[in-house]
Amino acid sequence: MKNFEGILICTDLDGTLLRGDKTISKENLDAIEYFKSEGGIFTFVTGRMPYFVTDIYEAVNPNCPFGCINGGGIYDHKQQKYVWTAELTKEVMELVEYVDINLPQIGIQVNTFDKLYFSKENYAMELFRMVTKQPNLTCHYKDVKEPVAKIVFGDTEEENLAKLKELLLSHPKADNFDFIRSEKILFEILPKGIGKGVVIEKLSQILNIDIKKTVAVGDYHNDISMLKTAGIGIAVANSCPETKTAADIVTVSNEEHAIARIISDIEKGNISI
Repeated sequence: MKNFEGILICTDLDGTLLRGDKTISKENLDAIEYFKSEGGIFTFVTGRMPYFVTDIYEAVNPNCPFGCINGGGIYDHKQQKYVWTAELTKEVMELVEYVDINLPQIGIQVNTFDKLYFSKENYAMELFRMVTKQPNLTCHYKDVKEPVAKIVFGDTEEENLAKLKELLLSHPKADNFDFIRSEKILFEILPKGIGKGVVIEKLSQILNIDIKKTVAVGDYHNDISMLKTAGIGIAVANSCPETKTAADIVTVSNEEHAIARIISDIEKGNISI
């Protein structure tokens, strides 16, 4: 039997597998290849959409579908199609309009399963495009016709994001949706019951892997459900306090080849699965 037979590792990207400069260390890439060669299954679970993780996918070469949209989809890159999706109901636009009217300074994105529309501009949206290299595809949120995967709000001021969260939770239909802080400048609306933890559950079923044999690695609020669902939840050292609290183990930072360290610790028996 190979060293990692029957083990599934799911990692977050930004702040976890990726270093601060958005690159993946050779140490991590080499360790991932070794893990797969010894029977392990490796993939990532990200808040990003499939259409802007192509470079990362080609570098990492996961050997199963990956999770995207903060748990709203599972995508098979080899077949160029979704294996599973969760769609927002149309009433989400009532919440979007509520924010637009009451907090006009907040930036708004509408993410469909194939496109990302910038519906309201601000500095946070500009920063998002700078980092992700996404085209400035504009469309008013009321004019989006395709099924919607998630809504993303953005602002660089913490005070405005706090007001945004309070405002959304006060809406009469707030209980019909889930909300997540995905990055320091981003806040999202997701379908009810959706989070990265759902991807762990679905992949375990699809791959016929015991969920006790799954490992999730992350750093931020949107990773918490994944860490709690997996057999072992691991936070990198640069994680926010809430993620560290939710984790079973805290490892080294994303700048110190965290994934390579985890794979080594599993092989040495320092992490027992």
